[in-house]
Formats: sequence, C-alpha cells, structure tokens
Amino acid sequence: MNDAFSCGDGDRIAWLRLRTVALPLPNPISDAKVLTGRQKPMTEIAILIVEIETRDGYQGMGFSYSKRAGGAGQFAHACEVAPNLLGENPNDIAKLWDKLCWAGASVGRSGLATQAIGAFDVALWDMKARRAGLSLARLLGAHRDSVRCYNTSGGFLHTPLDQLMRNTDASREQGIGGIKLKVGQPDWALDLLRVGTVRNHLGDGFPLMVDANQQWDRPQARRMCRRLEPFDLVWIEEPLDCHDAEGHAELVRQFDTPIATGEMLTSPTEHWEFIRLRGADYLMPDAPRVGGITPYLRVQTLAEQAGMTLAPHFAMELHVHLAATHLREPWIEHFEWLEPLFEERLEIRDGRMLVPGRPGLGLTLSDRVPGWTLQHAEVGQRA
Repeated sequence: MNDAFSCGDGDRIAWLRLRTVALPLPNPISDAKVLTGRQKPMTEIAILIVEIETRDGYQGMGFSYSKRAGGAGQFAHACEVAPNLLGENPNDIAKLWDKLCWAGASVGRSGLATQAIGAFDVALWDMKARRAGLSLARLLGAHRDSVRCYNTSGGFLHTPLDQLMRNTDASREQGIGGIKLKVGQPDWALDLLRVGTVRNHLGDGFPLMVDANQQWDRPQARRMCRRLEPFDLVWIEEPLDCHDAEGHAELVRQFDTPIATGEMLTSPTEHWEFIRLRGADYLMPDAPRVGGITPYLRVQTLAEQAGMTLAPHFAMELHVHLAATHLREPWIEHFEWLEPLFEERLEIRDGRMLVPGRPGLGLTLSDRVPGWTLQHAEVGQRA
C-alpha cells in the first residue's frame, strides 16, 4: 500500500459492496405523525451501507438510511449507479457526487435518489480521512473537540409520563446536556402537561427542546408557540410542514422561542429557501438525507453566511464530525438507535459528545450486520 500522502492520480476505485440492512428497534416508536394517523409506529430502520476499496487497497465505509419505507428503493438505485465509480480517482469526491447524481437525474436531484448517493459520498470522505490518518473532523477542519448534545430517543409520545421522567434522569446521569420531547398530540393540553412536568423536573435553565414533527397548521402553531413561551425552550422544532418556509419565517419573527427545522429537506436548494427567508433560528440538515457530506457542506456554508446556527439531525456517529466543523456552537442529537451497527461507541461527558480521534469516521461494522442484511451486491473486483 502506498504511503498515506502518496495516493494520487494513479489509484482508482476497484470494488464496491452494497447492502441494505433492516436494523430492528427495541420498541415500536410513535411520534405525532402516528397519533394523527399519518404513519404507523416504527419498528426498524433500513440502512444502506456502502464499502469502497481502491486498487492500492484503501478502504472507506459510508451509510444512508430510510425510516418506514424506501430502503429497497435506495438499494436498487445505488446498485444502478455504482458501476459509474469504477476506475475513478477516489480523491475527486465532488466530481463523483455530480457523476452519480447525473447518472440518475431522470428521477430527480433530491429525495431517494440523492439519499442513495449519500452512502457513496460518506464512504469516499471516510476513505480520504483514513488515508490521511485523520479523523473526518480534522480533515474538514474542526473548531472544537466536543459538541453539546441532547437526547431525543427517551422523549417519544408512546412513552408514559412516569417513564419519561426516568428516561430524563438516565440521560442526565449519562452526561447528556439537553432533553427533547415530542409534542403534537391531537389534545394540545397533554403536550403542555408533559412539557410542564419535565420542565419542573429538570429545573430552570436545563436545556429543553420540543418537536412537533410537522403536525400543526399555521393557526395552531401560533397558538402552541405562544403557550410554550413560558417554558424557556431552546427551540420548537418542526411546528409546520417541512416545506413551509414562509410559515416558519413568520414564527421566527413573532416569538422569542427559537424555531428549528430542516431535517426532512433533501437538497441544498430546499435548505436555501429557509436560509433566504430566515425560516429557522436553528437549521437541522441531515447529511444522509441531503445526499452526503458534500452537499451538507454546501448547506453549512450558506447557513453560516446567513448567521444561522446548525443542529444536524440523527446519525450522531457521522454528524459529530460535521458539527465539530461548524463556526457557531451547534447541538448534536443523541440517538442510540444506530449503535448496534458499529463496534465503537461515542463518549459523552459533562453535557458534550466527544469527537472521535480515530481515522475517518472511526467506525467498524459490527459482526451482527450480516444477520440483518436483506440484500447485497458487489461491483468490480477487490485488489
């Protein structure tokens, strides 16, 4: 294998392995979309995993995901476009993103198509950082070695109030620095009861967020934002439909409590509408959903230029690296759901998630992954 800094124009992508994994969740998960009848409880997550190897033996691993539906579609699209990477220079990540995007452009340049591309893009960045002997955060240019973090997985609507209190205590004992609760129930009084109970339990000043998962219309969102003002929340997340940039901008102007949104957007163009209209105080891009690290960095640049704070959604194993590069102090979302995929665990201390120092993402696939694999494919030949 070449020296870490000698991989230049001579090395080329030789082999790829793709697989879709059904990652089971310990308990069915319900948020406001379930209580309003729009979705069923979530029992598993579909993970698209891509491994890439070059002629010189360098390797990279990336992933994307889909909840409730779309996993088979992501895998199928990834298999169709994967051969376009064979023989290409792995350093040319932006060029390869565009090549994969145009290979499937007839089905769009956002959504499922680019989410499939995201797994390749993450794998290429992982490889580049590994080759340099740097963590992904260091390769991109870190501003910090740890990121403040909050827990979401303990605050879903299917969780009884007494269990919610226990989950909150467990998160604080683990060293997590904030708590997020799901809201958006058909009976708004139950939302206020849960938020008020948790606020009293946490005490004044401890960071608390809420997330309505797009289940309010504009009048209801105004009423709920007004009623939630006294709870000193870090933010109110997705009070409106994810594409309603004007409505979110109205809430930003009207209320003191910050507004957060962006996790469901699937391209820099969609994020730009919120940035242009100042439709969020906290923008929440999701690298796998937006198409990988390459488009995520575009969103980050636009948002930071506009003075927005970022708080990336889900996939903490990836986003902890990206959050470390943000100019303004971000928040990272603690979800333990993806932990079974990997051998390594992230460290949390004093309300912050530590950025791993291992090369690349610093992740190794668990030996349980083959048992959860639904489909797999290989393209090219290993060195």
